Amino acid sequence: MSRIPPHSGDEMVRALLRDGFTHDRTVGDHAVLTKPGLSRPVVVPLKKELPSFVIANNLRTAGISRKRYLELLGKREPSPN
Repeated sequence: MSRIPPHSGDEMVRALLRDGFTHDRTVGDHAVLTKPGLSRPVVVPLKKELPSFVIANNLRTAGISRKRYLELLGKREPSPN
């Protein structure tokens, strides 16, 4: 399984919104998204390029699989050779 490609914070926010999250507030350069049933909010830095580990940590907090996240982004996983 390859790493999640880096992309912008805005793209991550749009993907989470598609999954039913609501944009609660923006604090500085961080968007705070909430969803009923989660114990804590997902905080997304609004940078041009998020590192893979930030994306992975936010997906763990959101309870979203890598495969589902790529679907929400509109990208497919690369097929194995």
